[in-house]
Amino acid sequence: MPQFLTQLTDALTRAEEWLASRPVFRRIAGGDESHAAVAIAQGIIASIMVTLGSWGVGWLASAQNSLFARTTFLNPLRVEPFGVIACACLLALGSLILVRAWLRLGQRSGKDHQHSVPVIRRAILWWSLPMFFSFPIFSRDVYSYFAQGRLMHSRLNPYENWVSQLPGWFAEGSDGLWAESASPYGPIFLLFAQFVFWISGGIPEIGVLLFRVFAVAGVALCVWVIPLLAERLKSNPGWALWVSVANPLFLLIMIPGVHNDSFMMGAILLAFWYGLRRRHAASVIWALIAIGIKPIVLIGLPFLGLLMAGQGASWGRRIKTWVLLALSVGVGLTIMGAVTRLWFGWIPGMASSGSAAFPFAPIGLVGQGLGWVASLFGLDHAVVAGVFYTLCRVLAVLFILYLALFRNDLHPMLGFALGLSAVVLLAPIIQPWYLLWIVPLFAVYRVYRGLIEELFFLLSAILVLVGVVDQLSVAQWIDLTLVRIITGILGLVYMAVLIFVDPKTRHLFPFNRSSWLQARLSATEERL
Repeated sequence: MPQFLTQLTDALTRAEEWLASRPVFRRIAGGDESHAAVAIAQGIIASIMVTLGSWGVGWLASAQNSLFARTTFLNPLRVEPFGVIACACLLALGSLILVRAWLRLGQRSGKDHQHSVPVIRRAILWWSLPMFFSFPIFSRDVYSYFAQGRLMHSRLNPYENWVSQLPGWFAEGSDGLWAESASPYGPIFLLFAQFVFWISGGIPEIGVLLFRVFAVAGVALCVWVIPLLAERLKSNPGWALWVSVANPLFLLIMIPGVHNDSFMMGAILLAFWYGLRRRHAASVIWALIAIGIKPIVLIGLPFLGLLMAGQGASWGRRIKTWVLLALSVGVGLTIMGAVTRLWFGWIPGMASSGSAAFPFAPIGLVGQGLGWVASLFGLDHAVVAGVFYTLCRVLAVLFILYLALFRNDLHPMLGFALGLSAVVLLAPIIQPWYLLWIVPLFAVYRVYRGLIEELFFLLSAILVLVGVVDQLSVAQWIDLTLVRIITGILGLVYMAVLIFVDPKTRHLFPFNRSSWLQARLSATEERL
C-alpha cells in the first residue's frame, strides 16, 4: 500500500479511537466488534441524512393539487442554490454512509452470520423508519404509478392508453421517458393504483404515501420469507437477509424510491416457500399475486412446477405438474382480467415495455451501435436495433427452456435465478433495481464468498452513488450539471476512502493483493 494511504488509514484509526473515547459519541463509534448496535446507530444517522437531503432534491409534483407545491417552507432547500447543493451532498453522503454501516453490520454480526437474523431485522426496521418520510429519490416511478391509477379511474386501459393523454400529467410528476409507453405492470397492481388515486382524491403526496405503504409491506414479506427459504435450502439465513434486504441499494430503491418490486419479489419468494412445503394452492395464489404486480415473474413458473413435481420426478409427472400449474394460473389471470376489465392486455404491454434502450445496458449499447452502423448503409436504425433486441429475447427464452427441460441437476430456485439473470442481462434496459430481483434468489440458495462477494459490495456502492447523482430533482434556474459534478466528486471521494483507506472496510473490496489472493484460494464455499 502506498505510504500516503497508510498515513490516512492511521489517521482514521486514531480519529475513531478518539470518538470512541468520548461518551457522547460512544454509541456511534468504536465498541466491541460483536456489538451490532454501533453499526445500526450509524445507519440511523445515515438514513436521517438521506431523508433530509431528499427534502431538497427529491422528486416533488408541481400540480395545483400538490400539498407541497403550494407551500414555501421548503424554499430554502429547493429554491436557493446553496440549499439545493447542501441537500444533494447530504443525500450522497448519507447514502454512502449507509453503505458503510451495512458493511460494518455484516462484520459485527459474526463471521458466519449465525443467529444474526433478529439483529439484521432490527437494523432494517430502524434504517427504514426515517426514510419513510422522504421525498421520492432514485426514480420518480411512483408518480407514474399514480398516473396509471388516474387512467384506470378515468376508465382508460393503461395497456392501450398512455400517461401523456392525461391533462397535466407532467406537473403530477411522471417521467417523460415513459409517458408514451404501455404499462408494464400487472392487473392487480393497476387495480391497487386506481384505489390509491380514488382514496387520495388525486393529491400526489397522499398517493406517494399509500404506494410507500405498499412497498414497505413488500419489504416486510422479504424480511420474513428470505430467512425461511435460506434455512430450508441449507443456505445462511442471516447472510441472505443481510446481503439482499439490509443492502442500502434495496432499502433506498424500495422505500424512499417507492418501488413495487419489493412486493413482487416477496410474493414470488413466498410462492416458492409454499411450494417447498407442498402447499400448492397457497403457492399458486402467491405466484398469481406476483404476476399481477409485474408479469416478468412468469418466467419463474417452469421452475415452480419443477419444485412442485419434486426432485427426480419423471417426465410424465413434470409435464402433468406444468399443465396443472399453467391451467391454475391461466384461470387466475382470466379472473383478474375479468374483474379489472383489462383481460390480457398486459401481454402486448409487457412485450413493448422494453422497446426503449438505455446505453448503459450492454445489449442496449450493442443494439444502438448496430443500428448506427446499419444507418451508414441506408438501413433503418430502429428496425435493425429492434431485430437485435428480439433475437436477444428469443435467446433468453431458449436459455430458460434449456434450464427447465434439460438441467435436472439444478435446484429449481437456482434455475429461476439463472433464468431471470439471463432475461435481465439480455434486455435493452437495465435499471439498478433489476439487480434486486436476482440477488435474493441466489442468496437463499447458497452463500457466496471471496471475489463474488467483494465485487457485489463494489457494485452496490457504485449503483447507490450513480442512483443519487442521476436522479436529482433541481429547479430549472439551478445548474443541474454543476450540482451533479459537486455531488459526484464528493461521493467519489468518500467511496475512495471506503475502498482504499478505511481500516474497517478496505479489505472488503477487491483492490489489494491479499484480498485477490484470498478470493482465488477461497474455492471452498458453503455449498456447491
